[in-house]
Amino acid sequence: MKRTIWMAGLAVSMAIGSQAQNVSKGKVITDEKGKGFYYESILKDVTAVEEKLSEKEPFVRFVMDQSGMDLPNNPSLYTTVWSNPTQSQGNAGTCWSFSTTSFYESEVLRQTGKKVEISEIYSAYCEYIEKARRFVQKRGNSVFSEGSEGNALSRIMKTYGAVPDEAYTGLIDGRKFHSHAKMVEEMTAFLNSLKTSNAWNEEYAIETIKSIMNHYIGVPPTQFVVEGKTYTPQTYLKDYLKLNPDDFVEILSYKQEPYWQQVEYKVPDNWWHSKDYYNVPLDDFMAALKKAAKSGYTLSIGGDVSESGFSRETNCAMIPDYDIPSAYINEDARQFRFSNETTTDDHGMQLIGYLENYKGLGKDWYLIKDSSSGSRNVGQDNPNFGYYFFHEDYIKLKMMGFTVHKDAVKDLLMKFK
Repeated sequence: MKRTIWMAGLAVSMAIGSQAQNVSKGKVITDEKGKGFYYESILKDVTAVEEKLSEKEPFVRFVMDQSGMDLPNNPSLYTTVWSNPTQSQGNAGTCWSFSTTSFYESEVLRQTGKKVEISEIYSAYCEYIEKARRFVQKRGNSVFSEGSEGNALSRIMKTYGAVPDEAYTGLIDGRKFHSHAKMVEEMTAFLNSLKTSNAWNEEYAIETIKSIMNHYIGVPPTQFVVEGKTYTPQTYLKDYLKLNPDDFVEILSYKQEPYWQQVEYKVPDNWWHSKDYYNVPLDDFMAALKKAAKSGYTLSIGGDVSESGFSRETNCAMIPDYDIPSAYINEDARQFRFSNETTTDDHGMQLIGYLENYKGLGKDWYLIKDSSSGSRNVGQDNPNFGYYFFHEDYIKLKMMGFTVHKDAVKDLLMKFK
């Protein structure tokens, strides 16, 4: 009996010690102007770095101190599903396309055995067309920006198909990284001019938007050759990739809309006001995500990456207890942060692997493939380059939704009318 009590006490002490080392510390840091992958690689390719740096002051912020912690921040620790090597979205706000396109590439391999690279920028090109079309149809009462949602790809592919990355990269004039800022600025100015002139000619507007994009990112192909055969974007999607856009669903969990109904995700990037999101309670959301990951599926996942526990030094995302203790993370805490806008829908990534019950603490971690510059600050020779490592509490509190093949969540979908 004494030994049992001693062992129980030891277990409690170890658990408390592990929690203390992993959640309690914070620190104030200064991000030095001009450091990091964005400044040292992307910005130098986009424009003169000195010009931009002169406009920026060092950024002082409070972050979780993860130094000295035993963290699973090596991709080799994770059970993974195949995905292509990480690609940079550069200076463009196209994470929604990069993450979901990468997810589709993994799905093509899972379903057909083919390893493919699909153009992310082709989908973005087509999405800009549809944003402009709605802007005209709604007489300017519609969002026109770089952002969108993961389920935009299924909608776009139904109309426009898909093309291989080698057929359309969106990079011209020797550029290595994407940058859409000037292009979007010009397109926005043109669309806003239609308000002044009240010249809501849809055909003219779309042709002008295409002309602006053709100048900045090139003209997308109408046909191309793959393995000796000529395809159009539509036949490439159907006959070569064999992707059915209707096979993919959006799982959401937020309390402001009824559970077990398909609802609208009310964020600016859902600019077409899609009501196709399957809204489920948080426990069901987490169970479905874990089951999908552990059944060999990847997911395109989106939410907030601007938290103090989101480290660009370790590439780990955690929830520190000075924010909220793990035991108190529930659907109310999640909704509270969404409602007061401390949780925002600011980034899309691909979940490609999992690590179960790390160090016997009863919590899982997930391997996240990312296209943003922050995931690349560790340096190209580091195995973490282009990846993040998400503690399950971070997903539970801060990731709002995910895209997945419907077969991975068929038990969940059966509960909907």
